[in-house]
Amino acid sequence: MKKTILLMTTLLLFCSFAATCSAEQNIPAVKVDNPPIIDGNDNDPVWSIAKQITTLDKQKELSIAMKAVYTDKDIYILVTFQDPDESRTHKSWTWDNGLSLYKVGNDREDVFMIKWNMAPGPIDLSIYSDNSYLADIWFWKACRTDPAGYADDKTHKLGPEKERDATKLTSKTGKVTFLNRSSDIGTSAYIIDLKSEFEGKTLPRYINRQPSGSRGDVRAKGTWKDGVWTIEFARALDTGNPDDVHFELGKKYLLGVSRYEIAGRPPNEKLSQPFYGTGDINEMLWLHFTD
Repeated sequence: MKKTILLMTTLLLFCSFAATCSAEQNIPAVKVDNPPIIDGNDNDPVWSIAKQITTLDKQKELSIAMKAVYTDKDIYILVTFQDPDESRTHKSWTWDNGLSLYKVGNDREDVFMIKWNMAPGPIDLSIYSDNSYLADIWFWKACRTDPAGYADDKTHKLGPEKERDATKLTSKTGKVTFLNRSSDIGTSAYIIDLKSEFEGKTLPRYINRQPSGSRGDVRAKGTWKDGVWTIEFARALDTGNPDDVHFELGKKYLLGVSRYEIAGRPPNEKLSQPFYGTGDINEMLWLHFTD
């Protein structure tokens, strides 16, 4: 009898643990007639009628609040999370007196990523996943894309094939995989401003510009106030581009979010943000459209 009770208790604990580990959340996208203005503020009336969900970025145990609305043509997502500092510079040029040239600084911008599954069925979107996948990435960058009012539109491909500049990783069960990160077709919202002669001890490394093509599909704007980032995203339901997730009403879409760039790099204490490049997807989220 005692053995039976012990076995039942163990099974209950295991089931409870498994349910916790595989927890999922739904983000209901609410239909609206008047879309929000993409200015990095949450004071548009439509955001008050959208249901908020809260997910957790386990890298820093950071709570992230999210809402979604849509129109006949576009989808809109609102993200808010706490951050004690507003980091608006990235890899600034720093003058080296000894070498008489500019070197890349250790400052890193604030970023936020939304990662959409482009394969059929539910999968693990972690970069340490045992399954292969293709994902559509909306990569907001406080320095490089926000001034132009966009997020970088990119693609993640995880699998056994190594491509140029791919990151070698080890899956949760020890398999060798490669994370291939590529930009969508088009031009970015930024270019490097090369410097050869001394113009100051520290200079911006990037010049902002209007993105084009599929790389300029995602509009985004963020504001930082009183220790909180508020970021708004907007994109057409169907961009017509094969490297983007296409949204259809009545269907569910798997996604995950990360406060840090997802690049498979170890922490670097020399950086202003040591966890930059160490992000990953922790919780499975499902976006679904409501009437």
